[in-house]
Amino acid sequence: MPLPEGPDQIYGPLFEAVQRRRVFDDSKTFPDATPVSDVDTILREFGDVDRDDAEAIRDFVERHFRLPAAPEPPTASPADVGVRERIDSLWSTLTRAADKVEPNSSLIELPRPYIVPGGRFREIYYWDSYFTMLGLADAGRFDTIEDMVENFAYLINRVGFIPNGNRTYFCTRSQPPFFVLMVELLAEVRDDPAVFDRYYNELEREYAFWMSGAETLRGDGDASRRVVRVGGGFLNRYWDDSDRPRPESYAEDREHAAAAGVDESAYCRNIRAAAESGWDFSSRWLADAAELASIRTTSILPVDLNALLYRLEYRLAHCGAAHDTARAAIYEARANARLQQLRSLFFDEERGFFADVDLATLGPTPVPSLAASFPLFLELATPEQAERVAARIHGEFLAPGGWLTTLVHSGQQWDRPNGWAPLQWITYTGMCNYGFDDEAREGASRWVHDNIEVYSRTGRLLEKYDVERVDSLATGGEYTVQDGFGWTNGVLLRLMNRLNIS
Repeated sequence: MPLPEGPDQIYGPLFEAVQRRRVFDDSKTFPDATPVSDVDTILREFGDVDRDDAEAIRDFVERHFRLPAAPEPPTASPADVGVRERIDSLWSTLTRAADKVEPNSSLIELPRPYIVPGGRFREIYYWDSYFTMLGLADAGRFDTIEDMVENFAYLINRVGFIPNGNRTYFCTRSQPPFFVLMVELLAEVRDDPAVFDRYYNELEREYAFWMSGAETLRGDGDASRRVVRVGGGFLNRYWDDSDRPRPESYAEDREHAAAAGVDESAYCRNIRAAAESGWDFSSRWLADAAELASIRTTSILPVDLNALLYRLEYRLAHCGAAHDTARAAIYEARANARLQQLRSLFFDEERGFFADVDLATLGPTPVPSLAASFPLFLELATPEQAERVAARIHGEFLAPGGWLTTLVHSGQQWDRPNGWAPLQWITYTGMCNYGFDDEAREGASRWVHDNIEVYSRTGRLLEKYDVERVDSLATGGEYTVQDGFGWTNGVLLRLMNRLNIS
């Protein structure tokens, strides 16, 4: 089915004028606005507006659109409200009811209630939601987990995959494929293995999305969208099916590409692919850590993505035998081939660390990151590999407030000195999986105490944290640090429970 059009496509010259003139402080405001007039009327009447007059354009938009409410950071008095109580209250604050259909809105309506991250992120986000669900599980909110899994299944069946978020302008890319882990979590909390059968078709459709074009690849190095042929098998990269500026960061993308003197299409493709990774942005994706214009995401085979797709192939093989034994055998062969590549191609013997792979050289990229924890998290590393990885993470990535994301100070938000809730959980779990319980507990405890310390000073649970300077707030990125915050709440609650921290 054709993908829904985004506001940049629907409103063309109006969209361009709004974003070019920086009518709103946040480029995401206009894409999230809801029209109160029909499209033909809006575009016809806009013909009389001076496209260089920001005030006139804003007045026109405010007459023809309902602007999204400005995010109001939730506040609390640390003296009165403990962190557990705060998390419990935020589930309701961040919950959205099932959506109503609104013509030409960029919001893709979802049939069940769901939880948003918070702040400017006023829609559901794909990989965020898994980490939010961890907290929901510990809070006994199993129905909400099921609602969110149902919503993602709905998106797979409507769009063909799970987009970055439920906005039309996100429908050219996905995010790290955590749907299989969401299904596993639902089966666990419901104690019902039939959950895998219920969502088997959606798991297959997600896999088909990531592997689209594989059948056209003949030689090593051949690539089509997100799939690459390597060593006679298939590996994957992050991609985006558009090479235009992102609607939600339109002015930023155009201005940065022009200022850097780089090709806008290539730049935007790689910027968008980094957004699909969830690590937007990081020195992982940069040829020059000091310059975002050097971004080359599509030239990299990421270890985290391939580890997650191994898990999906493994699950399809083991659940699929009851559906189609021949197809199950194909998935099993694919999983085994990818596992071997993960243990060889993606493991840098010299550094003793899992690494992303440069597509041009098939050698490791130079930036070590916590993505190396994914093979431990998904239990596909050998014991010897896990021991070396855990030692390096403990020795180099451990900071006063938790684990660093990378060792590079680049100014990008997915680099040093910042730490992020999902990577803390993945690293903690990965170390526990291989028996490094003391190291796991030390890093996770530091993260929990960092979160609690910031909360005690600010009354806020934040999107990211400065783990080197626990008395400072995290910086970097295209927007101010956001408050709320879904995945922080989920991971913090789960780690407090695992570590018996009150």
